[in-house]
Amino acid sequence: MRMIAVMNQKGGVGKTTSAVNLSAALAEAGKRVCVIDLDPQAHASLHLGVSLRDGQQSVYDVLTGDAMLPDVRMQIDKSLWLIPAHLDLAAAEVELASEVGREVILRDKLVQDDMQFDYIIVDCPPSLGVLTINALTMVREVFLPLQPHFLALHGLSKLLRTIGIVSKRLNRGLRLSGVLFCMYDSGTRLAAEVTSDVTAYFEGEKTADSIATGAKTFETRIRRNIRLAEAPSFGQSIFQYSPHSPGAEDYRSLAGEVLRMNFEEAPTTLKLTTHAAARRAA
Repeated sequence: MRMIAVMNQKGGVGKTTSAVNLSAALAEAGKRVCVIDLDPQAHASLHLGVSLRDGQQSVYDVLTGDAMLPDVRMQIDKSLWLIPAHLDLAAAEVELASEVGREVILRDKLVQDDMQFDYIIVDCPPSLGVLTINALTMVREVFLPLQPHFLALHGLSKLLRTIGIVSKRLNRGLRLSGVLFCMYDSGTRLAAEVTSDVTAYFEGEKTADSIATGAKTFETRIRRNIRLAEAPSFGQSIFQYSPHSPGAEDYRSLAGEVLRMNFEEAPTTLKLTTHAAARRAA
């Protein structure tokens, strides 16, 4: 089972679009995929046609209450499942502030989930708070979507430092494994220049102790495509909304690269943390 967090603390870079449509592409390829929406804006859930009513359980109840992942998980398509989010999730940061082991709640709950997937893909919030840390303690890989403009490198050092700290203290196996360019316009010199700068930046980060060592800059570029922008308003992935569009073509290509990646598989059974074991014993 591969567990991937799609994250960037900068908004508007194609993070949710990539999390949803990569998941849908992998499901289309026959893989069992679960999307976890950890963004309080709940855009990944809306993108997949799920809008929770007040009172319905969501990932908020998993993090702050007694709900388990199977209690809130819903099947979206033949091979695609979703752990949905709700606006209530915005309060989780405050509510968990004094909670012991708040950084590993999601990992503990996953350990107790009997359902197996080929891929778990987490759509992280555009911030580096408790919700993102929960994602990073659970997954093995981070995919970083970037928009090819001159601000692309802004904040990257802080993001990589956060991933590095989590890797050192909470999740030894965590690595940045993929960098993805979104909203790409191949007809501009700026896109080519920024792509070259970003590639050079990550080449410089590939030291023996860097979490970016071995990171792959995906050959697939997600081109600007109006169909990708329209699909969320219909509550559909690009493969449901416009399966023959350039956007669908690009995400199928990306899924192919992900399937071919030589990344060490995460174990299908995670070791219970002290917090989970204590709760079971209680």
